[in-house]
Amino acid sequence: MAVAREADAAAIGIAGGDGSLAPVAQVALERELPFVCVPFGTRNHFARDVGLDRDDPFAALEAFGGEELRIDVGRAGERLFLNNVSVGAYASLVRRREARRRRRESLARLRALMRTIRHPYRLRLRVNGEPLAARVVVVANNAYELRLFDLGARRKLTEGRLHLYAAGGLLPTAWEERVGETFELDGPRGLQAAIDGEPTELATPVALRVQRRALRVLVPPGR
Repeated sequence: MAVAREADAAAIGIAGGDGSLAPVAQVALERELPFVCVPFGTRNHFARDVGLDRDDPFAALEAFGGEELRIDVGRAGERLFLNNVSVGAYASLVRRREARRRRRESLARLRALMRTIRHPYRLRLRVNGEPLAARVVVVANNAYELRLFDLGARRKLTEGRLHLYAAGGLLPTAWEERVGETFELDGPRGLQAAIDGEPTELATPVALRVQRRALRVLVPPGR
């Protein structure tokens, strides 16, 4: 963060995974500079959604002389997020994944299944003042294609809306969806959450909102 704040540059970027991007993107937004993402993490969902080749991080460096896009960002309170905020069983999976980052993929899926089934309770939240009981709640910056235990791709990053997905069943196969520019989540103090895949704790109530086309992102020519 300090390096990004002090850099004498026409654009700033970071090589890393989803959890590393938002703090530097926040600095880019504050300094009114373009932001560059170099995919160098485990999943790189943001890199995929902005159109980068996740298997070729060096190609992303061409963005420094490339095309500029303006995309939406989300806010949880004042904290910026590029992808999503999750609470409940999904956030629990993120915490467990962080503790066992290097395990094999097949074992990871089995553990995800068992962790979800044994998640001890439904969240009891209030969303914009209305009660919501769910095992998984995800608030996304633009619409996702939903998958079991994971989130698919986003076709747009300029929709200007948040999508709240909630699943109450034993497995997250049936989703309730709400769409808006803002959501307020209220519930237990110290709500366990994950922001862009990074474990965190949210004080409630927490206001979530979208900032339309707030972030300038550079991408390689003809990506």
